[in-house]
Amino acid sequence: MREYLKSFDILTEDEIDLFEKLIVRKSIKKGDFFIQEGHTCKEIAFIESGLFRSYYYSSEGEEVTYCFSFSNSFTSAYSSFLSQTPTVENIQALTDCELLTISRREILKLEKTSYNWLKLFKVMAEQEFIGMEKRIFLLQRGTAEIRYRDLLSHQPEYLRLIPLSYLSSYLGVTPRHLSRIRKAISN
Repeated sequence: MREYLKSFDILTEDEIDLFEKLIVRKSIKKGDFFIQEGHTCKEIAFIESGLFRSYYYSSEGEEVTYCFSFSNSFTSAYSSFLSQTPTVENIQALTDCELLTISRREILKLEKTSYNWLKLFKVMAEQEFIGMEKRIFLLQRGTAEIRYRDLLSHQPEYLRLIPLSYLSSYLGVTPRHLSRIRKAISN
C-alpha cells in the first residue's frame, strides 16, 4: 500500500504513516461479499491479493457482471460510498482476498487535515473515471474478441480464475460465443 501511495508523488511520508494507522486489514473468503445490493457502502478497500467481481441484476433478474477488480487496485460501491444511499451492485470475491480498508468517516477526516489528501482523492477519482470510460468505449465500439484480448493483455493470470459464465457476461456474449473466441485466439 505504501508503494502504491508513494507512486502518486503527492503525500508526505508522515501522511502515508497516518493512513497506514487508519487502515483495517480484512480477509474475505471466496464466494463471500464485500458489499451486497441494498446496503450502503461505508468503506473503500485496497486489494492486496485476490480477485473480485462486481455485478447487478438485470430487469429480467439475470446477473450482469460489469467489472473485475484485481490485486493492487481499489474496490468499492463508489456511487453508494459517495451518496450514502443503498447500492444496486454486489461485489463478490472470486478467490480468497486480503484487503486493506478505510472507512468513509476516516477519509473525510483525512481530507480536513491536508490539501494533499484532496489532491490524491481527486487523482484517484480521475483514474476511476478514465477506466470506466475505457470500459464503455470497449463495450460500445469493440467486438467481444477485442474486449477479451484487452483483458488477456492486462490480466492474463486471472483469466483462469474467472468462471466462463462471469467472463461471458462481462464481455456481453454467451458462454458458447466466448468459447469460440478463446478457441480462435489460441489457434
